[in-house]
Amino acid sequence: MKPKVAFICVHNSCRSQMAEALAKLFTSDVFDSYSAGTEIKPEINQDAVKIIRDLYGVDMNETQHSKLIADIPEVDIVVTMGCNVACPYLPSKHEEDWGLDDPTGKDEEEFRKTALMIEEKVKDLAERIRSNKIVL
Repeated sequence: MKPKVAFICVHNSCRSQMAEALAKLFTSDVFDSYSAGTEIKPEINQDAVKIIRDLYGVDMNETQHSKLIADIPEVDIVVTMGCNVACPYLPSKHEEDWGLDDPTGKDEEEFRKTALMIEEKVKDLAERIRSNKIVL
């Protein structure tokens, strides 16, 4: 059975949503992906939606929605995005923080950089799971 990975941010509107979309695109053969937060916004950050659609052809407005951590199943791995405040807690067998700055309110280039960093980190996480460097 594939491990379940949750990408967690406070609002589940930008970085965690981007991580869920990219993990589903690139690593769905290795793990199941979810994103969630302790609060939700009425919609996903539209700048994040635009970048993911432009770079990867995925429309997060069609494939995802904001979720609370109570709305997702139990997970094996929790990845926090870099909350710069107290990150939400979710029980798991492995936790890590990616320390990504929130691009909200910044220009398109910052969103592009964030998306590319998330892609790299998602692929690295999948490789560490495949090679049993993360013990579950």
